Amino acid sequence: MQLTVWKFVGGRVCLDFVNTVGGRVRGAVIRDKLRDYQDLVGWSEAAGLIAGAGPMEPRAGRAVFSRAIALREALYLLFRDRRDPNALVILNRELSIARGHERLSRSRGGFVWGWDDSPALDRVVWPVARSAAELLASSELARVRLCEGEDCGWLFLDTSRNGRRHWCDMRDCGNRAKVKRFRERQWSG
Repeated sequence: MQLTVWKFVGGRVCLDFVNTVGGRVRGAVIRDKLRDYQDLVGWSEAAGLIAGAGPMEPRAGRAVFSRAIALREALYLLFRDRRDPNALVILNRELSIARGHERLSRSRGGFVWGWDDSPALDRVVWPVARSAAELLASSELARVRLCEGEDCGWLFLDTSRNGRRHWCDMRDCGNRAKVKRFRERQWSG
């Protein structure tokens, strides 16, 4: 069994979910980190969305996994150019399912949104759909960026003061770009 190390640099759950790939070149996935339903559960646990999943019937798990991958790719399209009508249909379908499980509950003198106690296998997708809808309908949408790192293609929310961040993570893509530029200057000089 291969242990996957998840990175959460997107700034929103939905963007981190889109980033469950090794990278993208012209939109095409280079290496998918989500190989099956158990990987999806592992990512959801690491993201703090669920605390373990119950027993699973394999066919049902595969169906939820297929829906999750379709949602991930639809979100990538929506955040990249916002015009794909099929992508919006997929998000709205998942959002409709998720909204059916939302509950308002009391919390320290106020109220908070949460999820019902349903043991549904697709509960791992609900917070992703809600996060995507909230971001798409917010003024923060204008700050969603595509990492400029070579073969990265991850999405992130640019919260920098000037709104001109180039990389999903300075320690990875940013460092590689700077090293590459340095070496190019060394070879050309």
